[in-house]
Amino acid sequence: MSGKTQKTETLKSLNDAFRSKMPSGHSIAQAAFTLATQEHGHDVEWIKSNFSSLVEQIQSQAYDVYLKAESEAGKYALSSVFLNVTDGNDGITVLNKISDHFLDLDRFFLGLTQSRRPRAGRVFEYLLGELFKRLGYPYTARADLEGSIPDFVIPSIEHFKINPMDALIFTVKRTLRERWRQIVTEGTRGLGFFLATIDEKVAKRDLDEMLKTRIYLVVPERIKTKCYPGASNVITFEHFFEHYLDPAMKRWKAGSKI
Repeated sequence: MSGKTQKTETLKSLNDAFRSKMPSGHSIAQAAFTLATQEHGHDVEWIKSNFSSLVEQIQSQAYDVYLKAESEAGKYALSSVFLNVTDGNDGITVLNKISDHFLDLDRFFLGLTQSRRPRAGRVFEYLLGELFKRLGYPYTARADLEGSIPDFVIPSIEHFKINPMDALIFTVKRTLRERWRQIVTEGTRGLGFFLATIDEKVAKRDLDEMLKTRIYLVVPERIKTKCYPGASNVITFEHFFEHYLDPAMKRWKAGSKI
């Protein structure tokens, strides 16, 4: 068997062993959500008034939960793959055997680093969905709007199809960079397009461009105060509820749309 084949199989074995012990992003988000809301989890007014801090707190706790799980899964992967080739050997021999797989280990650890960002994004989407549920806000998740798929259509995809101008489009991007342009068309027919983020480095030129295309950036209160105090289209979660979602809920309920 060639050295190249051995390295490929070693990397596959490392990844398979790691995945077998690593909890899903959904499980990690659930654990963080439970920790943050265990005392006031069913108090609607408390959740609404503390929404900004909850978003940041759960994000932080989810990352801690993830790192702990990653460490345990990584230890398991390394021991399960290399234990059989190092057992009974002296220290120098062990190091030599492991160093033979340096490229595999390099690619393995690089893969772990690269997977953290998309997992964090899924956690952010999950926690907002769970908080919306606790507050009694109806939505359709990941609805297909003629090829565009926002994270939430409020109050429902059915209502959007009947009256798109009376529905809210709410999507989630933990960090934006240039990706917000990819989702502009999702909100062109909605009552309003809201993009939730915890990104503290959105450029002014991007904020100005978002304003022209009717996009509101929704952020925790701390980030609004610290990073975007003068941006009229950057609002807090609490402001979103009070001035956009709650008035729409009253209208939808009056019309028996929810």
